[in-house]
Amino acid sequence: MKFIILAALVAVAAAADYAPKYEAPKYEAPKYEAKYEEVTYAPQPYSFGYDVQDKESYNDFEHNEKSDYNVVTGSYRVALPDGRTQIVTYKADAYGYTADVKYEGEAKYPEYVEKQYKAASYPAPAYSAPAYSAPAYPAPAYPAPAYKAPAYPKY
Repeated sequence: MKFIILAALVAVAAAADYAPKYEAPKYEAPKYEAKYEEVTYAPQPYSFGYDVQDKESYNDFEHNEKSDYNVVTGSYRVALPDGRTQIVTYKADAYGYTADVKYEGEAKYPEYVEKQYKAASYPAPAYSAPAYSAPAYPAPAYPAPAYKAPAYPKY
């Protein structure tokens, strides 16, 4: 048994010393230019639109947008939870963003009905209040400290 333990210790010591030695890879530092040049692209006209109508999830919305070189115009429509449809028509140009918001339909809210239920009645508790005696605090066993005024020498 002692031989097995000694052999295991020798094997562990030999394995710890046998770690392979690798050199750290050498990388060149990146060469940065002193000045950053921003890449700019010429404005491109575009146009897109999509429409979603999913009856199962009650999603119903639409978005259309088009742009020339300077002005972006578009609109979107969303079905609101209160039954109305919100329609936003917008324009964005050098003067800012301008939106026209309209609503179609009339908001429908469910009528509030107060719940007609009776609160449960419970009997009064059947236990008596606990009777505690007032705590007794004995006087301290040590004498109260006496403080003397400090005596300062007169110069």
